[in-house]
Amino acid sequence: MTTGNINVSVENIFPLIKKFLYSDHEIFLRELISNATDATLKLKHLTNIGEAPGVEYGNPIIEVKIDKEAKKLHIIDQGLGMTAEEVQKYINEVAFSGAEEFLDKYKDSAKDSGIIGHFGLGFYSAFMVADTVEIITKSYKDEPAAHWSCDGSPKYSLEETDKKVRGTEIILHINEDSLEFLEEGKINELLTKYNKFMPVPIKFGTREETNTVGEGDDAKEEKTTVDNIVNNPDPAWTKQPADLSPEEYKNFYRELYPMQFEEPLFHIHLNVDYPFNLTGILYFPKLSNDMTMQKDKIQLYQNQVFVTDNVEGIVPEFLTMLKGVIDSPDIPLNVSRSYLQADGNVKKISSYITRKVADKLKSLFNENREDFEKKWNDIKIVIEYGMLSEDKFFEKADKFALYPTVDNTYFTFEELQEKIKENQTDKDGKLVILYASNKDAQHTYINEAKERGYEVLLLDSPIVSHLIQKLETSKENISFTRVDSDSLDNLIKKDEEKISKLSDEEKESLKTVLDEVVPKEKFTVQLEALDSKASPFTITQPEFMRRMKEMSATGGSGMFGMGNMPEMYNLVVNTNHELVNDILNTKTKAKQERLIKQSLDLARLSQGLLKGEELTNFVKRSYEMIK
Repeated sequence: MTTGNINVSVENIFPLIKKFLYSDHEIFLRELISNATDATLKLKHLTNIGEAPGVEYGNPIIEVKIDKEAKKLHIIDQGLGMTAEEVQKYINEVAFSGAEEFLDKYKDSAKDSGIIGHFGLGFYSAFMVADTVEIITKSYKDEPAAHWSCDGSPKYSLEETDKKVRGTEIILHINEDSLEFLEEGKINELLTKYNKFMPVPIKFGTREETNTVGEGDDAKEEKTTVDNIVNNPDPAWTKQPADLSPEEYKNFYRELYPMQFEEPLFHIHLNVDYPFNLTGILYFPKLSNDMTMQKDKIQLYQNQVFVTDNVEGIVPEFLTMLKGVIDSPDIPLNVSRSYLQADGNVKKISSYITRKVADKLKSLFNENREDFEKKWNDIKIVIEYGMLSEDKFFEKADKFALYPTVDNTYFTFEELQEKIKENQTDKDGKLVILYASNKDAQHTYINEAKERGYEVLLLDSPIVSHLIQKLETSKENISFTRVDSDSLDNLIKKDEEKISKLSDEEKESLKTVLDEVVPKEKFTVQLEALDSKASPFTITQPEFMRRMKEMSATGGSGMFGMGNMPEMYNLVVNTNHELVNDILNTKTKAKQERLIKQSLDLARLSQGLLKGEELTNFVKRSYEMIK
């Protein structure tokens, strides 16, 4: 038996490991199972290349066992094991990574072996939850088994033992503060969270399986006890797209999100090996317009080990609303494998994912436009957000981003330009694109525009103000205007001049009368010579002010607090309408005031602005007028 001090460069590394290296104590199980997986995959690689003569790889598993009474947790593998010399080297030399050395030694042949470890510190995470840790290990080489033990101080013991079976058993003597890790439910939860897709089968207890034995009348059910394998060692993202059916993609989605009952709309399979390694499957779920509720659904793995579901940085922000898995050994993690570190590869991976998603959307659009249009409302928030935040995505999306009309017709931007250029180009040669954000609330304005033969888009996402601002600055000589932001004659100004039926003197008199009744703090009165069939009173909200307020409310920078500004509206009065003429020529002031209030309230009602006491007064006044 030998004894000695673990060779560390700090007086006592254990308190540092316990307090600072791993922010979450539950990580220890992930690290120890990762080590067991490495030991198994190393053996597989050595047997494949003939470096382990006479050794049968077989069908190894990793087993996790709880001994609640003795307060022990066991992690047992059937990998390549260690000799006493290797224990001395890999365990007692803290931070000397066996995986790193192995990969370096076999760098050409081991490139795709799936070996996980890089830091050599994972084993010591065991001391976060255990007072004493034991290793009982037998190498695949013909050498005696070794038994190592340490109580959390730099002192250890190492001696021969009589273990006969190849592999390593780690025994954790769980400390009083960590007894939760002796609960079956807790271990099961951690295995599901971190090790659900590890590449070696993981056994945790047993389960009963019912099988039918015999045929016909002799058939009977028999129960047998089988190993409870908690992971799927061959998840869909590790396979080639050609080897997976649409149903298998859907089944994997259900495996990832067992509580999600809606099917995904479509998927994107990522698979690249240069200039970095990355695989994964991203799913487009049905998305609502609520952008705050849907993030952190993509799971990040490194060699099939779960790392985090916060993929900010590696996945472009606009795609964090998707679901699925990304796995890359080239993602730079900190030493505890718990968060990303800044690195050039991260930017390259993010750019690749952006390009891949754009290419997939373009192919879906080209292959089945009708189906793409049906899905548009469920995916548009991601595409619009991407167009806003990623210039390269914006360029690609120009070919498949859709602009729906209030009549459920879908145009690409190029198609829209072609369709409306003749009718909706103003006298200055600018193409005016009319849109509504709510078909019901803006119904009156939409109808009037359609009567003139204008197309009205329906743009109702929360970021539409930002998006149209981007489109206006990216494309030449166009402007987006909401259909209720002014009179139609002002929205798309033509050369023809409308003649007012009222003289300048009559208009001045009308303005005076209106100013006495219409609240100045809410409305700016605007006299316009419009078509006699157009509404007598119309309320509009100037495009610029409303758009700036909307952008401020959804996080627009440089809006100077416009979101807090009071709502201001224009009251457009049609001087060519018969009712306006009647108001001007009414002899009694009381009747004149009643007509103005009623007309104003009707205009407010059409904009959804009439509420509370004012609505009650309007209803009461209306009944009195029809007596």
